Amino acid sequence: MKKLLLLLLAFYISATVYSQKNKPIQVAFLADVHLQDIYGTFADTTYTPVINPQNNKPVLMRTMDSQLHSTRIFNENYFALLAALDDIANRGVKLVALPGDYSDDGQPIHIRGLAEILHQYSDKYGMRFFITTGNHDPVEPFDKPAGKSDFLGQGGKKQPVFSEPGMHTTDEKTELPVIISKDIATMGYEGITAQLKDFGFYPNEKNLFWATPYSSYSYDNYTYTKALSEATYLTRKYNIIQSYNVPDATYITEPVKGLWLLAIDGNIYAPAKHKSNTGVWVDYYGASIGYNNILHNNKAHLIPWVKQMADEAKRRGKVLIAFSHYPMVDYNDGASAEITKLLGKRKWQMDRLPEDAVAQSFADAGITLHFAGHMHINDTGIYHGKNGNSLINIQTPSLAAYIPAYKLLTITDAAHVEVETITIDKVPRFDELFELYKQEHAFLESMGSKDIWDEKILETKSYHEFTEFHLKELVRLRFIPQEWPKEFTEYFTKASGFDLIKSLTAGKNLDIALKKSGLTAADFKSWKGFDFMADLYRLQSADCLALDDIGTKRLKQYKLIMRLSAKSQANKKEIDVQCSLFYSIFSKFLNGDPAGHFKVDTKTGTVTKIK
Repeated sequence: MKKLLLLLLAFYISATVYSQKNKPIQVAFLADVHLQDIYGTFADTTYTPVINPQNNKPVLMRTMDSQLHSTRIFNENYFALLAALDDIANRGVKLVALPGDYSDDGQPIHIRGLAEILHQYSDKYGMRFFITTGNHDPVEPFDKPAGKSDFLGQGGKKQPVFSEPGMHTTDEKTELPVIISKDIATMGYEGITAQLKDFGFYPNEKNLFWATPYSSYSYDNYTYTKALSEATYLTRKYNIIQSYNVPDATYITEPVKGLWLLAIDGNIYAPAKHKSNTGVWVDYYGASIGYNNILHNNKAHLIPWVKQMADEAKRRGKVLIAFSHYPMVDYNDGASAEITKLLGKRKWQMDRLPEDAVAQSFADAGITLHFAGHMHINDTGIYHGKNGNSLINIQTPSLAAYIPAYKLLTITDAAHVEVETITIDKVPRFDELFELYKQEHAFLESMGSKDIWDEKILETKSYHEFTEFHLKELVRLRFIPQEWPKEFTEYFTKASGFDLIKSLTAGKNLDIALKKSGLTAADFKSWKGFDFMADLYRLQSADCLALDDIGTKRLKQYKLIMRLSAKSQANKKEIDVQCSLFYSIFSKFLNGDPAGHFKVDTKTGTVTKIK
């Protein structure tokens, strides 16, 4: 009996050791946080921002009008970041990656605020953060004067804040006098990487390995001291033109045994203007375009280094996970051709769509799984290369847009991982600023302003509802007026659903189609084409996460219209062709690859939905 107990004990210990050795590694990805430190203070001015009546604290917030004309929220995402980090902490996840745009244009006040928050969660929960750059941090390679004219000030007026005098002329009717603070300038690489040095940009003693494309050492002779000596800002630069060097924040690290995180700095700058009296380049362009520029720019040296790291990871049995700000694979679910045909080449941010050559280059370099941000969308893009390799690009949603969420990666082995999209629906204090927005709305009404934002957004009961309302207002105030053909929107937005389906069939054919589908004419008369367009943007932004908000019954109606459009053989007028393209785009977004909770086989390049 004693012998049997000893055998059982030995088996238990062996099984326990094995399970601990093979315990899955988890990494959370938080993209496009766009943090504005609303309770931060300027270090060089005594200016007191507007007082929040809910807590009597000064709050440095932007106007609701500015938020509803922007693809990102500026204020409430401060609370969303805290809620997301709390959720990650509650799940016991220790590794967190931020694929860029973690600040609102890299201003000192916001970078300080971000560093403070990340340090708090590091100290309290043992979290370790790994950051890479986005086009909003830094905006340009070097420090630059900047500011914003749309902070919210006293009496609901706009409060301009700029880093230098003379950058903005105040409109006395709608704006308060300009506040000057260096804390609102945009920092370049040197300042940002120095302030966030503890979050991946520089070596850390806890990491088993850390290197950049400019390191002289190898994995075998790595030491923390050696890495630290070669991690200086001055050593991590590359030449772009006429002996002019630009910083590069790319790095690779091994935070825990067996995992290599590859943080690619995808910002690729080209000088747009030369300041002859100082010999310094000013004004840069191209960073927001993403990886398309890498194939035609001096930063192309990055790809051979990525291949070197991928090959070494494979040789050493390491799991390599890449992340950066910019997508590497088409994220439009195969609808890019229709979008271009309907809207044109310069709409729908089509200039940011990565070329197939980008995906092929990184796939050939050995990247199999890549997490990106930038687009504020939830999507999975799969690229099968010409050489039999595959690249899976996972678009991480933004916490500052609809639907706010982050990605949780669970690694079981080198070839098999699980990805879950965690939505941040309920955010404590998300409505903390609503009383101040009411003052802004009242002021806009008193000025007789046109196209005032809908005050009903202040009736939302959750952060999910708030971001959904934000998107709908963004569609109304910005996307439809700026992106869509005028003739199309004049017809489509005002047409009822019944008008749309009636244009595809008539008489008994329509009655038969409705009867077969279990729908009635009244169902289609209850909504307009504008709702269809808003739901297209819901779907494009959130993929499968948007289905509950659209609703099963409405989706059934949309699907019937799309089926009838696909079967239509009539000679089509231009408006009919445009409607047909719209329906095709919607259908492709509806049928994209799994983007909610799914498994990935990196060897075969297959993605399988879990639920």
